[in-house]
Amino acid sequence: MTEAVRVEDLSKTYDGSVTALDGVSAAFAGGTFTAVMGPSGSGKSTLLQCAAGLDRPTGGRVFLGGAELIATTDTAITKFRRDRVGFVFQDYNLLPSLTVLQNVVLPLRLAGRRADRRRCRAVLDRLGLGDRVDDLPEKLSGGQRQRVAVARALVAEPAVIFADEPTGALDLRSARDVLLLLRAVVHEHGRTVVMVTHDPVAASYADAVLFLADGRLAGSMTAPTADAVAERLAHLGDTAARVSGAAA
Repeated sequence: MTEAVRVEDLSKTYDGSVTALDGVSAAFAGGTFTAVMGPSGSGKSTLLQCAAGLDRPTGGRVFLGGAELIATTDTAITKFRRDRVGFVFQDYNLLPSLTVLQNVVLPLRLAGRRADRRRCRAVLDRLGLGDRVDDLPEKLSGGQRQRVAVARALVAEPAVIFADEPTGALDLRSARDVLLLLRAVVHEHGRTVVMVTHDPVAASYADAVLFLADGRLAGSMTAPTADAVAERLAHLGDTAARVSGAAA
């Protein structure tokens, strides 16, 4: 199975003293759905941001689709991302002045690529938004806005979709719909999804879970269940608390 994302000995330090990542190495195979979890401050969002090219690591290497993300200029990194990566964020990141369809085609326009509006409409229709293409985001529910964000990530046909707490602002039913959608993106369309979440139920929709604690890898789990994930997280939190107490 080919690797969609690989990070090698990744480190990230802020202000020269706060270590968010400490030598993390991990690989995410193509066509898989992985949740990244850990206690608050464990480095999970930093890992996603560095792996996606949204932030520059202090050290280590990042590979997307077998090509190394080399930190040269911001413009070069942006172009590299646009060709390989899609994003889904907790706050949707939709432009309020653009319609649903305009939001979906925006990444293609920014990349200088021709937007096949018929295909974009087909994607929106498949996500249950075929009758909302001309609506502004303010007219949509939270779950519908997140589905627009997923559609926007899909139309560029990226190798990997990074999702940062995609269900954090949704009610239970909308969250379930979005998680089923992400799982379908992987298992029916062959995409790769890497999702940061704090919710064991959300993690149970993934194929595997990668755990972080104190900026380091702290284990993994395949075929996760919500109860098993919650139990593992509780132990990770206990470990982090003991380490913090010892340091104090």
